[in-house]
Amino acid sequence: MPVSPTSPASGRTASPLEPSAANYSLLTDLYQLTMSACYCGENIADRPASFELFARRFPEGYGYAIAMGLEQALQYLTALRFSSEQVAALKQTGLFDRAPAEFWTRLAEFEFGGTVYALPEGTAFFPNEPIARIDAPLWQAQLVETYLLNAINYQTLIATRAARMRDAAGDRAKLLEFGTRRASSPQAALWAARAALAAGFDATSNVLAALELDRQPSGTMAHALVLAFNAIEQNEQSAFSAFYQYFPGAPLLVDTFDTIAAVRELARLQAAGKTEVGGIRIDSGDLATLSRQVREILPDAPIFISGDLDEWEIARTIAAGGVADGYGIGTRLVAGSAFGGVYKLVELGGIPVAKRSPGKTMYPGCKQVFRGAAGDRLGLMSEAADEGERGLLACVMRGGERLAPVEDISAIAARTAASVAALPRAARELDCDRPARPAISEELQALADSLPQ
Repeated sequence: MPVSPTSPASGRTASPLEPSAANYSLLTDLYQLTMSACYCGENIADRPASFELFARRFPEGYGYAIAMGLEQALQYLTALRFSSEQVAALKQTGLFDRAPAEFWTRLAEFEFGGTVYALPEGTAFFPNEPIARIDAPLWQAQLVETYLLNAINYQTLIATRAARMRDAAGDRAKLLEFGTRRASSPQAALWAARAALAAGFDATSNVLAALELDRQPSGTMAHALVLAFNAIEQNEQSAFSAFYQYFPGAPLLVDTFDTIAAVRELARLQAAGKTEVGGIRIDSGDLATLSRQVREILPDAPIFISGDLDEWEIARTIAAGGVADGYGIGTRLVAGSAFGGVYKLVELGGIPVAKRSPGKTMYPGCKQVFRGAAGDRLGLMSEAADEGERGLLACVMRGGERLAPVEDISAIAARTAASVAALPRAARELDCDRPARPAISEELQALADSLPQ
């Protein structure tokens, strides 16, 4: 199997560009490899290093974020290897002609041997608080940056959006993840489904994600089915009747032509004993008004609404008197602004370091997030928790070995719900002007002040 795509003129078959454990090694940015080679050449590759993954700021309006993606990060660290073919492919690029021989030996023998501290998935956190820390030989800790940022940043973004949508919709509404078609890639679609479920959604339409996570996939129908039967039978109701022969009780999509006319006809058929409407889905129009009208016509049918929804649209629909029992959410959950988590060296060989670039300053040293009734405090890992506080970062991998089994999605979802419920009301506002930031311990501030400016 080729390790990289090639042109048809080369005579070789191009790679399908599908990520897998077999090609984790090359699923990285070039500079992770070039820096690692440099560390080897300068004999500093094995110096103990600590990198922290955190966000300086959140997307606009976000008062908190939900940590997610740790499971995929640990799977990556456990499986990461370089095959002889991959090493050969790197050599063939010509970019590493001056790399030391030791670099190639290290790649061929690579197994991650570091220690990982992380927030449990589903934990709410704030700017500058570490989501994870990697303690490992410098070259290993550097090498894994790209994938860790990809896995954690994306799922944290989705989980945070999902938690905000759950907060806006309330505990009783059903939330369905419909984003596969709008996700940035097939891999992203699977991660988005997982993160949404872990942050409080009830189901996903992604069949692979649902079955892999031991969940029942959920969905309705598309307008195409209604259009197809209407073209053949000149009757929208024929689509509903045909669908119910095979999937009785499924929600029916009623807005292809005239939403209210379709619902009235369904009500007439139900009153005549010819059908039993299991649910109604509305995908366009004035969702608040239409949902109220549908409720009047079919008072016992669950109503699901969809169509470019996000937490703000859900809140607006409810405020306008909408009576939906559930929401199908896709595009605005899985696409849009990125989560800006960064991965920065904070300590090397016991020496604290910190970036001082304007607008990108950071705190040095290995840190812990202490959470208490008064809020969060960011301190050094060596500090003790004050009375009533608890440290949030837990050791989840030591010496390259996982310390805990895969956590159930339901357990993560419960943690997410509890984390959000415990937040200050201001942090849960949909348009939070300024996210809360942790207090800085005296020891951490003194360390930061002691470093050269």
